[in-house]
Amino acid sequence: MQQLFAELERTQVGRLCFHEPLAPYTTWKIGGPADVLIIPENRAELAAALELLHRYGVSWCVLGRGSNTLVSDKGVRGAVLKLGDGFDEVRFEGAAVTAGASYSFIKLSVLAGKEGLTGLEFAGGIPGTVGGAVYMNAGAHGSDVSRLFESADIVWEDGNEATLGAEEMAFSYRHSVLQEKRGIVTRAVFRLAPGDRKEIAAALATYKDRRLRTQPLQMACAGSVFRNPPNDHAARLIEAAGLKGTREGGAEVSLLHANFIVNQGGATAEDVLTLMGRIQRTIEENFGIHLIPEVLMMGER
Repeated sequence: MQQLFAELERTQVGRLCFHEPLAPYTTWKIGGPADVLIIPENRAELAAALELLHRYGVSWCVLGRGSNTLVSDKGVRGAVLKLGDGFDEVRFEGAAVTAGASYSFIKLSVLAGKEGLTGLEFAGGIPGTVGGAVYMNAGAHGSDVSRLFESADIVWEDGNEATLGAEEMAFSYRHSVLQEKRGIVTRAVFRLAPGDRKEIAAALATYKDRRLRTQPLQMACAGSVFRNPPNDHAARLIEAAGLKGTREGGAEVSLLHANFIVNQGGATAEDVLTLMGRIQRTIEENFGIHLIPEVLMMGER
């Protein structure tokens, strides 16, 4: 590993932070250190970093804005890549919008509305990056990324680059091909439609108001913990099972939204995982339904 560290320092791969605690980078405020945190500022630096990691056979993962992610208390062995400000770009051309992978998905929805473009209103409540949204085929309010996705630029794990269209992304519910084939989105193009600015603003305001009333956004949390099962909602099942307010250490099932787990202070990743396991067992016993986690697990157990 020390040889890789030395080569990373010799090669232009962006900013390097060794043995960097990851809790401050996550919305749950949970997580141990990464062996190395790499923050590239452009595609060339990202490609160089991935090529080196591939050559040395060192594992890696990606951290966006830290929502929808649970980092192990033991941290992450290998490398964590976090795209820098060079990927925080946006450009409108007619009804098409091109956004860098580190651009805020919420901010993009608001900006599109100001441009008089409709289609991204659902993103007003998704607190992640454009890259993370494409990776997860993020969605809400009956829509998702796949409905307006046109293409994405990808850097593969060996450092090679490609542009994938919608069919190649193999989108399905909270899924894309990038969950099987290792690569990192650097930017994406969405095809929107002309709309009424006032109507778009009103829809965004309605979604924001609902979010503030029904989700514990003032607390350390990571968004929805479990995927919705077919024809049902994870939050409804968890609430029906009487699990609101259930605690494990510093982790608690939110009293406001049952599919959120909040950090009441000092929660560990093990607390969250234990609580998630208890929820899954209870829902399976009561309803015969297995809840699948929506949050991404990162690091060693």
